[in-house]
Amino acid sequence: MLRKYPIVPGTIHHVYSRGAAKLPICKEEADYWRFMQGLCLFNDVASTSSILWRIERDRRRLTMNVLKEYVVQQSHKREPLVRVLAYCAMGNHYHLLLEEIRKGGITQFMRKLGTGYARYFNNKHDRVGVLFQSRFKNILVEDERYLQYLLVYINVLNPIGIAEPSWKEKGIRNIDEALAFAERYRFSSHLDYLGKRGSLILDKGILAELLSTPDAYVELVKGVLKEKKYRAIEHLTLE
Repeated sequence: MLRKYPIVPGTIHHVYSRGAAKLPICKEEADYWRFMQGLCLFNDVASTSSILWRIERDRRRLTMNVLKEYVVQQSHKREPLVRVLAYCAMGNHYHLLLEEIRKGGITQFMRKLGTGYARYFNNKHDRVGVLFQSRFKNILVEDERYLQYLLVYINVLNPIGIAEPSWKEKGIRNIDEALAFAERYRFSSHLDYLGKRGSLILDKGILAELLSTPDAYVELVKGVLKEKKYRAIEHLTLE
């Protein structure tokens, strides 16, 4: 089936999906970490079949530090399939900002991530069948303004939805409290853009130029929230 928004090298896409029948894709904290580990390891041209399982087998509990050690010590040079500009893993869905840097990269990356994570989740939680609702959805992002608003939506507004489920309808009650909550949420790239965590996953690409410092990022986030600029991208977000 042809996609509404073709994926070609040099284009940036908002990529997202959710659990089949809106069921959870992450039930425990370890699931979120496993999804993030997949974002790192599956972003490689080389085959990564069962790689997370093998690292766990050899080194017991798999953490991001263990993963970092593995990545640094790998004998082959990693060749990314995509540029991951931003990410957020939620209970029953995920959002990614991906740049196609080689032909077929996003499709290959999402296939590896979806298959690998679903195998892990089904084995762990003793379930069978598809985990995600359908093949991933993508929306082409052509405007730098929308790109920055989407970054805030993915990094900040998704986690805020846990504390304030009705923020879309009623607005955010207290921006400072909402930002404090978003900073405590560890499963998005918000902390990386704040300069408080070094990511194995991200390559900020054009966003590193548009938001060259953590202060510039904070200014963007506060501006988007205070002026409700996220209204401009409601048609680009997951319902």
